[in-house]
Amino acid sequence: MNFDHILGGLVGALSSAVLLALFCRRRLARTEEVLRHQFDVGEREAKLALREAQSDLDLKFKKRELDLNRDMANREDELKLRSRELERESERQAEQQIQLQATQKELMREQRLLSDAEHEAEKVRRLYRLKLHQVSQMDQEGARQLLIRSAEQECEQEIRELRRNKLGRAESEVADEAKRILLAAMQRITSQPMNDATATVVNLPSEEMKGRIIGREGRNIRTFEHATGTTLMIDETPDSVLISCFDPVRREIARIALEALLRDGRIHPSSIEDAVLKAEEEMHANVIELGEGALRKLRLHNVHPEVVALLGKLHYRLSNNQNTLAHSVEVANLCALIASELGLDPHIAKRAGLFHDIGKAVDEDYVGSHAAIGADVIKQHGEDARVVNAAAAHHQEVPAESVYAGLVMVADSLSAVRPGARASSIDGFIQRVRSIEEIAAAEHGVVEAYAVQAGREVRVIVAPELVDDDGARQLARRIRQRIEDQLNYPGTVEITVIREQRYSETAV
Repeated sequence: MNFDHILGGLVGALSSAVLLALFCRRRLARTEEVLRHQFDVGEREAKLALREAQSDLDLKFKKRELDLNRDMANREDELKLRSRELERESERQAEQQIQLQATQKELMREQRLLSDAEHEAEKVRRLYRLKLHQVSQMDQEGARQLLIRSAEQECEQEIRELRRNKLGRAESEVADEAKRILLAAMQRITSQPMNDATATVVNLPSEEMKGRIIGREGRNIRTFEHATGTTLMIDETPDSVLISCFDPVRREIARIALEALLRDGRIHPSSIEDAVLKAEEEMHANVIELGEGALRKLRLHNVHPEVVALLGKLHYRLSNNQNTLAHSVEVANLCALIASELGLDPHIAKRAGLFHDIGKAVDEDYVGSHAAIGADVIKQHGEDARVVNAAAAHHQEVPAESVYAGLVMVADSLSAVRPGARASSIDGFIQRVRSIEEIAAAEHGVVEAYAVQAGREVRVIVAPELVDDDGARQLARRIRQRIEDQLNYPGTVEITVIREQRYSETAV
């Protein structure tokens, strides 16, 4: 029983050992399987990392290869560019070499020609010696012909000078013909000297009318001055009133209105306003009549009514006491006569002369010179382009586009400078000349200044060590600007700046 029990224990222990061995083997197999799996995973990860590293290396290699290829391409382009530049440089050098060779050939040819010329001159000298030897043996006529030919060759310079003198004489004849034309045109025009008109004076029937014109507390005179835009100057002068205004048209309206009030005798604000309105209507009709009268005198037509009114207003405007409308009519006649002498269209010339100063009648709403303003006005009313340019260019503010502008310039000067055309007192003339000289002498570097040609030109002498050429040009411009800003003068004033250096020595 004990044996069975021991045997059973041995069997149990053996079975337990077998089971334990099986369990250990199974666990060992499982452990080996886990280790094998981990090893496979590690191997795969190592292979993957190796492939990634190899891919990065491939990318870096390809990028580096591309960079190297790009650098090589750029260097190849630079080398090609340098090669082309070297080729062009070599071509230029080759061309220069060809030009140099051509120049050398030309110099050699010139040297040969010079040698030939010297040889020919020597032959000519020998020929002349031979001819001189023959002259001593030839007859009188042969010697005369030979002398004439020799004199012609020796007098070529004198012949050219004679030709220039002949041409100069022809130009002098042209200038004489121009003077004849101007004189013929001027002699066919008879114009009366202009009368002085410096103020508008209205005579009063009695001294008591001054008080009625002034009115209670000055209301009548204030109403009159406000309605007419003028100033009434009532001083101690007996039986007269002075009307003052820069606008001659307004001054004339005021004169007409005041004379109507004096005839009526009733002077109060309402009657003043009525009288001014009637005077304006009368003035407008008078302006139209004056403009139409000028057109009838010149036998012109197709003129816009506004231009006719502006022409009439010129009658009341003076330029150095010369009536502007009469001046314009005179210029128109001169232009037409000169145009007829020259074979031009007298109709166009007459219109250009009549309208050249029409800008002086335009009110202050326009800005600019009277030449530019007048040209704009007649251009707006459909005037011929040649007439418009002549009006704009008659003071040389714009370039002349036709010969009619020159005609207007000449006729304008002739009308202004003829005796009796423009009145000027000797005191005013002396003061203007002194003012021009003082303006010029006040500039830095001016040594002397002289006003010549009746104040139409000032000659300024400057110190050359103080004023250079550019400074002399700027000095002339400054003097012109100061004269334009500070002085009132007819026509134009030419400024001439003289800068001169002289060096002299005396040999003993």
